[in-house]
Amino acid sequence: MAVSVRIDALLEKRLTLAAQHQGITKSQFIIHAVERALGDRDPYALMLQAKAEMAQDSRSASLAQAFVAEHALSYDSERSRADLIAKLRDKHGLGAS
Repeated sequence: MAVSVRIDALLEKRLTLAAQHQGITKSQFIIHAVERALGDRDPYALMLQAKAEMAQDSRSASLAQAFVAEHALSYDSERSRADLIAKLRDKHGLGAS
């Protein structure tokens, strides 16, 4: 069923940007907003539903273990930053500063 709504230009621009940011169409964004307003898209209920589905999935334990192992590794942000800067300099032909 089609529904037509008139909104001012500034609100439409905000709608467009928000939808683009989420990677969905304006129509999908509006549908999600209406569902949330009506209580159909309660984030807590969706989380409980996702957890229940994961509990039934035989692969969930191995997936959870993979993500736990990922966090066990230390992350050296300064080293990563230096590596990224070096790669960008090489790519763009810039010398070290």
